[in-house]
Amino acid sequence: MAKFPKWLENAVFYEIYPQSFNDTNSDGIGDLQGIIEKLDYICELGCNAIWINPCFESPFNDAGYDVLNYKKIAPRYGCNSDMRRLFSEAHERGIHVLLDLVPGHTSIEHPWFKESMKDIPNKYSDRYIWTNSIWENPEGVNCIRGISDRDGSAGVNFFSSQPALNYGYANPDPNKPYQMSPTDEAPMATRKAMKEVMSFWLDMGCDGFRVDMAGSLVKNDFDGKENIKLWKDFRAFIDENYPECVLISEWGEPEKSIAGGFHMDFLLHFGPECYTSLFRSKKPFFSKTGGDISIFRDQFQKYYNESKGKGLICIPSGNHDMDRLARNHDVDELKVCFTFLLTMCGAPFIYYGDEIGIKHVENLTSVEGGYGRTGSRSPMQWNSNINGGFTQYIKPYIDLNSDYDKVNVENQQGNLSSLLNIVIKLNKIRGEYPALQNTSEFEFVYAEKDSYQLVYKRFNESQTLYVFVNPLEKQSTCKLDTVLNGDIIFSTGVEISINETEISCPPCSASILLCR
Repeated sequence: MAKFPKWLENAVFYEIYPQSFNDTNSDGIGDLQGIIEKLDYICELGCNAIWINPCFESPFNDAGYDVLNYKKIAPRYGCNSDMRRLFSEAHERGIHVLLDLVPGHTSIEHPWFKESMKDIPNKYSDRYIWTNSIWENPEGVNCIRGISDRDGSAGVNFFSSQPALNYGYANPDPNKPYQMSPTDEAPMATRKAMKEVMSFWLDMGCDGFRVDMAGSLVKNDFDGKENIKLWKDFRAFIDENYPECVLISEWGEPEKSIAGGFHMDFLLHFGPECYTSLFRSKKPFFSKTGGDISIFRDQFQKYYNESKGKGLICIPSGNHDMDRLARNHDVDELKVCFTFLLTMCGAPFIYYGDEIGIKHVENLTSVEGGYGRTGSRSPMQWNSNINGGFTQYIKPYIDLNSDYDKVNVENQQGNLSSLLNIVIKLNKIRGEYPALQNTSEFEFVYAEKDSYQLVYKRFNESQTLYVFVNPLEKQSTCKLDTVLNGDIIFSTGVEISINETEISCPPCSASILLCR
């Protein structure tokens, strides 16, 4: 893989939602010092990279995805020197740190947007997408209007408080002056400003960025070609100045994102059913009643073929926008899920708390624009003390699940069969066997429609391992084309039975075989 940072080959990521991770100043909200305090825990878990959701200054109408100042840490989390220390402390432990970059929009309170609202033209007038008349909607996006002296409607990306930055339009309509070419002066000025943001944090010690809504910057780009060109420009800038910087995209189309220069792309809960068919569909494959693995197989094989040798596909346990993995899976099912997640190719991502089976907190009032997502953003459950050890404050900013006295890190650390210790063991195995790591080869061995066993092979030039998964609550049997000889190096419970080419997998179980 060209210009592929070496550390990505065995990176296992841990996603941290900073306001919900660990509160050290007793205000009910997590902070950067709280992350620093838990770096040793992240090491013990077996993760050597972290992704921190937006921690920049913000009014928090959308949990920090509405940025007020790209170059300033939100005071509730600490200050820039705290982030510098976090980078340093993480690096001392061999942990790389990605920040969440939101290049597509800002808060309406951002100084750039306030300047762009002025009726007198200035250098920020076209930093955002403004039509010439308040009665005209910008094509391809929603808009806000009637909030400034300036005549025109401003495009927004998601919430009304998130005006879209101007990176131009694909095939701009000459009859609509606001539709600029991506290479016009104003869109290029936006690019330059975002490169300065990247440089600011990379110079401080950041190791790269997860990029929010990466495929949506150039508008009306239906085939993705202009966004690919845009990211190739960013990639060239990074390669020249920060060759070890990693970019991972929220795009969900690896054939486009990796072509644009991203090292990795997530499989997501929107777009093709590929990812959702595993854990979060009406009948997911990873359930005791079983689903259809061929949905995942076909789409993933396509992505794998397109990205092989060029970049990685990331399969996360979840994230801040999805239901918690434990919402519809019990502990036995979660152990099988994590065996899959931590033995697949690509870089694995563990969403904080999924490693102990934190449940989705039901029926919460929306907090910071979370709405139905709020239940997956509840505080980390560290122990059975007040507020699960997350905070000494009488009331965390989001309620915890009421089971925190039972489901917490401290309880599971001492139980060798706990979900936490299974995850730790799987991460250790992944680290010990290069054939299980991110860039090693992958092949479906048995993944048939309407059959509830999954077998796949991970291998490199010197090592071959097979992974056997049966999510069903009953034994599952399949026949392979080859006789397997080897040793079972991991199992979630009762080991598989091998009779020449016939494999019998116990109910709700997973095993790993190292070939002799």
